[in-house]
Amino acid sequence: MGVRSEQRERTRQALLDEAERLFTRDGYGAVGLPAVVAGAGVTKGALYHQFDGKAALFAAVLERVAGRVADRVVDAAEAVPDPWGRLVAGCRAFLDASTEPSAARIMLVDGPAVLGWARWRELDAESSGRHLVEALADLVERGELAAQPVEPLARLLSGAMNELAMWLAEPGTAQGERPGADADRERPGATGRDRCGATDRRTGPTMRRRDDDRTGEREDDRAAARAALDRVLDGLRVRP
Repeated sequence: MGVRSEQRERTRQALLDEAERLFTRDGYGAVGLPAVVAGAGVTKGALYHQFDGKAALFAAVLERVAGRVADRVVDAAEAVPDPWGRLVAGCRAFLDASTEPSAARIMLVDGPAVLGWARWRELDAESSGRHLVEALADLVERGELAAQPVEPLARLLSGAMNELAMWLAEPGTAQGERPGADADRERPGATGRDRCGATDRRTGPTMRRRDDDRTGEREDDRAAARAALDRVLDGLRVRP
């Protein structure tokens, strides 16, 4: 790779890194290209040399995030010796990886809206979906799943897991981490009640207690989602 090619690649990675950070924190609609350029330390011309515009930059970020999720799925599956266990481990890994902050915001919340459902579904099929098809085909061949067309089963499971992931992502991305939430709490003239929630005269602000409760609720939801996924997968398995 020549010097110019290396420089272009460094510029591209800097733009992707900064764009992912901003898209995760603020959401697609609130991020402007000047902020991305400034944060990456490059010129606007350098950005347009790499990407046609904001949507193209977002698509590249989404593809990178989806690739990381797929890698997590593969790593989890390959760590398990038996074929059925690999399917379960991979599905659980998808649920965990896709609900981390950057993946949840970029893949699940903004991705379908920005790219459109058809392109988003295509990208999902090219990344984690491809590994799911391969795992199911192997299990059908081994007789651990009933003989059947793999593609519709893969779409059914993929849709179920995406819906579970979107449900798990809602408390963080739609409420606690929504764009402007911090600004609302810190706006001039906001009272202690506005910034911290209801105040208990004996114990002071209850924000931390509410955050702890919310964290516990999210973990309960995650455990429920894993259990539901396990039941669905177990119901598909052929019994000896």
